[in-house]
Amino acid sequence: MNIEEAWSKTVESIGLKVGSQTFDLWFRPLKFLQVQDRQIILEVPNKFFKEWIEDHYPGLISEVMKEHLQKDVSIRYRIFERKEAPAIKKIETIQENRRAKLASRGIFLSPKFTFDTFVVGGSNQFANAAARAVADAPGKAYNPLFIYGGVGLGKTHLMNAIGNRIIDSWDNVKLLYAPAEQFTNEFVYSMRNDKMDEFKKKYRGLDVLIIDDIQFIAGKSGTQEELFHTFNALYDSHKQIIFSSDRPPKDIAPITERLRSRFGMGLIADIQIPDVETKMAILGKKSEIEGIHLPEDVSFFLASKVKSNTRDLEACMIRLGAHSSLTGQLITTDMAKNVLKDLIHDEEKALTIEYVQKTVCEYFGLKLQDIKAKKRTRDIAFPRQVAMYLCKHLTDSSLSEIGKHFGGKDHSTVIHSCKLIQERRNNDEDFESKIDYLTKKIKSY
Repeated sequence: MNIEEAWSKTVESIGLKVGSQTFDLWFRPLKFLQVQDRQIILEVPNKFFKEWIEDHYPGLISEVMKEHLQKDVSIRYRIFERKEAPAIKKIETIQENRRAKLASRGIFLSPKFTFDTFVVGGSNQFANAAARAVADAPGKAYNPLFIYGGVGLGKTHLMNAIGNRIIDSWDNVKLLYAPAEQFTNEFVYSMRNDKMDEFKKKYRGLDVLIIDDIQFIAGKSGTQEELFHTFNALYDSHKQIIFSSDRPPKDIAPITERLRSRFGMGLIADIQIPDVETKMAILGKKSEIEGIHLPEDVSFFLASKVKSNTRDLEACMIRLGAHSSLTGQLITTDMAKNVLKDLIHDEEKALTIEYVQKTVCEYFGLKLQDIKAKKRTRDIAFPRQVAMYLCKHLTDSSLSEIGKHFGGKDHSTVIHSCKLIQERRNNDEDFESKIDYLTKKIKSY
């Protein structure tokens, strides 16, 4: 099989792996250019595409190419050359220089995520004000600061903005920004390699600790234990601690109560889905940064149709900009409707059983095949009952159809599961709040 055929097969396979929506938005615009030795060179519309693919699907393209070519290959991206305003190029150069300078100090903040580039609206006003207060007086204003909200609403932006402001305001500050997964991986590595002293020195000697997506530690008892002691060491020394999560502390499960209580010792701020006006302001700011001319009527179209989150909103804008650059077409509402027809629908999308299953699995830290299998262990049976209950109340599916999606259960099993969950909702306020959280998350689909 030659390289062009392998690339064609790779494209087909990736489409099956990631789904049509993700494929059309992120992978279809990729263009095969050439192969040098064992390095595949692909053209991407812009740097945003490159960063998104590397963040969300690292290694996917090279792995699938290897399957078809039967040999190892690496992937290199070449950004599509377009004429950009000198001011935009200058900003990008400054940002890259800053990123490299901070990385040399072990600080991995995004230079483009600042308070100046964060668009404030009613949905995030409180969280923004709290973040600014912490950035101006770390360790004194609100400690810890806990920011929560759905995917793609700006939590990571605010976390980075706090870090960037502190770095600019205090010389030689010891700051660390890390996803919770990194904290966990470092902890496990240190335990296995007898390097816990180094780990503790690194994290407990900080002036500012920023951990993103803290819900990742749910169910990881060893990580929770270490984070608890790290928290105490920093808090007792009046050092600033900042967390973000996709849910409030009370809905992170399973997690120890003493750690949950630590999360709520300072200030908890949430970010909601923005209104249409705020979305338009976000598009205006983002399009200016990316050098994309986005007419106001197109901005309104996107803001009113994309109801999920600002990340998807920005992704749609980037796709329009890429299409315009590659075809020479002006961005219009008709063009947007055509280019984004697979992503934006005039009618509301019907909730599916599989979407409910995926959401519940994500919440409980399970794999989709676990909840569909016939295993009866408590850690799987209970989330399965929750998923059945939510499917019954949120989808139009029959009881028999729901049962088929859960390992071939009959309708009586679904009824029994729903009864158990309803009884617990009636008698357990904490559980009631968890079901309410999952319901809201699923309805935002």
